[in-house]
Amino acid sequence: MKIVLATSNKGKIGEFKKLLPNEEVYTFKELIGDMQIVEDANSFKGNAIIKAKAIYDKLNSQEYIVISDDSGITVPAINNEPGIYSARYAGEGASDKENNAKLISKLLEKNLQITPAYYTACICIIYKGEVSTVHGWMYGNVIAKEVGDEGFGYDPMFIPKGYEKTLGELSHEEKNEFSHRSKALKLAKKVLEVIL
Repeated sequence: MKIVLATSNKGKIGEFKKLLPNEEVYTFKELIGDMQIVEDANSFKGNAIIKAKAIYDKLNSQEYIVISDDSGITVPAINNEPGIYSARYAGEGASDKENNAKLISKLLEKNLQITPAYYTACICIIYKGEVSTVHGWMYGNVIAKEVGDEGFGYDPMFIPKGYEKTLGELSHEEKNEFSHRSKALKLAKKVLEVIL
């Protein structure tokens, strides 16, 4: 099956290709070039649908399955930030380092060295015009510093429940056992089995 990912995030692309090793996986840029998509929904699900629909409509072909993902980290102690703004927490085009620095400063403003947090991933699948969505979650704690250089995004700041290391210290294989995206993708695979 030909799967088109509605993302240009290199970290996400790498994860999807590792999680779907037997499928033909393309990024939307490989097929239609650059495209700006305004993600203005108020939920991960809403933004995932916006992204997938934009790419699906542009491809205008029934031979592709378009998969999008909207995900982020939520910290209840700081008004549920960054949430849906995780990728652009420090501003449009912000780097992982800049986003992490902003989250660290927000935690330190409240004198928090460690506090509960969770990741959410919503995956949207569009095939032959039908829209399906699934969610995955990962719970743990966020810390006010970066530890480790594995993964991407807020991984060096997040300690998953039951672990003493951050995601930035765990291998891709370890993270894949329980990550929010791998949980959502397992459900997405079930959806794909039904629709194909």
